[in-house]
Amino acid sequence: MHTFLGSRLPLIQGPSFVYLAPVLVIINANEFQSVTSDVRISAQKILHRKYSFCMFGESYVVVIVCVCVPEMKRFKHTMRELQGAVIVSSAFQVVLGYSGLMSLILRFINPVVVTPTVAAVGLAFFTYGFPVVGACVEIGIPQILVVVFLALHLRKISFFGQRIFQIYAVPLGTAIVWAYAFLLTEAGVYNHKGCNVHVPTSNIISDECRKHIFTMMHCRTDVSLAMKTAAWFRVPYPFQWGIPNFHWKTACLMTLASLVAAIDSVGTYHASSLLVAARTPTPGIVSRAIGLEGLTSALAGIWGTGTGATTLTENVHTLAVTKMGSRRAVEFGACVLILMAFVGKIGAFIASMPQVIAAGLLCITWTMLTALGLSNLRYSKTGSSRNVIIVGVSLFLSLSIPVYFQQYASNSKPPSVPSYFQPYTIVVHGPIKTGVAGVDFFLNAALSSNMVIAFLVAFVLDNTVPGSKQERGTYAWSKRTAAMQEPAVVKDYSLPPALAKLLVWARWVGL
Repeated sequence: MHTFLGSRLPLIQGPSFVYLAPVLVIINANEFQSVTSDVRISAQKILHRKYSFCMFGESYVVVIVCVCVPEMKRFKHTMRELQGAVIVSSAFQVVLGYSGLMSLILRFINPVVVTPTVAAVGLAFFTYGFPVVGACVEIGIPQILVVVFLALHLRKISFFGQRIFQIYAVPLGTAIVWAYAFLLTEAGVYNHKGCNVHVPTSNIISDECRKHIFTMMHCRTDVSLAMKTAAWFRVPYPFQWGIPNFHWKTACLMTLASLVAAIDSVGTYHASSLLVAARTPTPGIVSRAIGLEGLTSALAGIWGTGTGATTLTENVHTLAVTKMGSRRAVEFGACVLILMAFVGKIGAFIASMPQVIAAGLLCITWTMLTALGLSNLRYSKTGSSRNVIIVGVSLFLSLSIPVYFQQYASNSKPPSVPSYFQPYTIVVHGPIKTGVAGVDFFLNAALSSNMVIAFLVAFVLDNTVPGSKQERGTYAWSKRTAAMQEPAVVKDYSLPPALAKLLVWARWVGL
């Protein structure tokens, strides 16, 4: 859709890390944590006498039954809440793009604002990477080293004119280390007498098992039951989790994330246009693309993915490495992925990836995202003390302020998530107390988000501190009347003739 109705650049859209922070906030909110409390209590009363067998792992299916019933209820309730938030935020993007408001916002957006905003998305989860890798260093560290070795040290090796190792470093590295982890699991390296990874940790009474269960959960390749339970073929359908729930506090939080996602896409459009030897898109074309992102996010919300869709920043790296700027290649790949989505075992196989391997991959992908964000600064005057201070202050505060909010976490009960996700579980305990629960939730959640802080600080400083256009790196988007007279712009960005003729009245979005 993006190559046909959006910016027409060869870009791929998908779920973005931008939406991860608000999704975690919503999932870990107290009201969703307590959805299943009554059901769980009644289930425990009914199956209380069978707990003694579950503790030794001999009848763990019984425990899964009594836990999964309430957990599935909570899962569906949370997914409906996420669906509603995504749909509302998508409507905001549609209005922002197709109304032409994005063209006005672009006057205040430049590389000095985009750089810290995108970089903060990658840095937001720095506490997740190595703490999980450290749980199983014999697998996690090789995962990082193999991917880095393939991507950098072997990047110049070509087969049939293609730099295979540079292009496919991540899937090749993952396959190698996953096979290595499988051999360790089958060899019994992570076997401990009386311990079973499918027994909930709360039902384990053996001190020896408690000592080793964390390592077993992160290192073994047979922890997930997804491959056994997933159907071979499954057709996703709209509202599969039920009718979406619409609440203004979660909708506002997701809308703020969609605004940051739009800013992220602005930098991606500009950088990718230079890689495919096209002129940078005009404000109207960018508005058209943002509007389409809203439509695709709405489809994601209706189908219940739990997150919005945006133009992935990783497109820039992919275009630079593959030198493939064909729209047809992107469209063919999209068709293949759509067909694969109907095969449940494929998604189950990916979901069964050991946690330590996933953490090792994120150590690479998040750092790449951070680097791609920082690379936007090359379009401005990088040696300017003005720009250096703005970017530095924005990045530092984006990491420091959420830590301040984390200090207000409740000490009444132990956290229900690992320490690296705690910043997203404390929004109801934040320092902002207005007396209105919904307002407290939104403000504490928004101001504990790294990317929101980075965007707000950079936006305010860049638009209040004096600086020339060259120093600020104002994007070279020309006026529509001038740009559309150039044959190259018309050829690269014009919609198909029939559609362009139908929408000729919508000039403010470059149609």
